[in-house]
Amino acid sequence: MEKKIEQLTAELLAKNPQMSVGRARVWVELLWSDFEATAAKAGYDYRGADYTENLVRQLITSYGDQLHAFSGRNPKYAHLLDASDDMLQ
Repeated sequence: MEKKIEQLTAELLAKNPQMSVGRARVWVELLWSDFEATAAKAGYDYRGADYTENLVRQLITSYGDQLHAFSGRNPKYAHLLDASDDMLQ
């Protein structure tokens, strides 16, 4: 799964060069875990890492260039999305 996360992070960076490597990785991990947790809470059967990878890839394709503008309103995630100490690559 680590390889999938790294690949998706690279795709997000290609789509949104305004993002740092660390921030892009956090986004990928948040999207990944949020989807899997939401599906599990809803009672859906686990479809595997490939299914989740494809979903995250679709989100990156659709919204990746806008993610840097997102402000984390959820206190649970806000500190992870804080750009104050971000360094580009």
